[in-house]
Amino acid sequence: MGAYRVMRQDDNGNRFLVAKGLDRAGARRLAAEFEARGHKQMYWVEADGVARPEAVDGTVRNA
Repeated sequence: MGAYRVMRQDDNGNRFLVAKGLDRAGARRLAAEFEARGHKQMYWVEADGVARPEAVDGTVRNA
């Protein structure tokens, strides 16, 4: 088990750290909550220090 972070990409392609140091379930819940708000932004979960992002639904997205 490790720490996970929630990342966000806005409609201009800028990426931001939303939260870090979360467990996987907590990070996925937070990402899903923000994703559900319907902004023109994409949220995903990734392990701290790993460049392979995980989508809210658990699939891996190409970085």
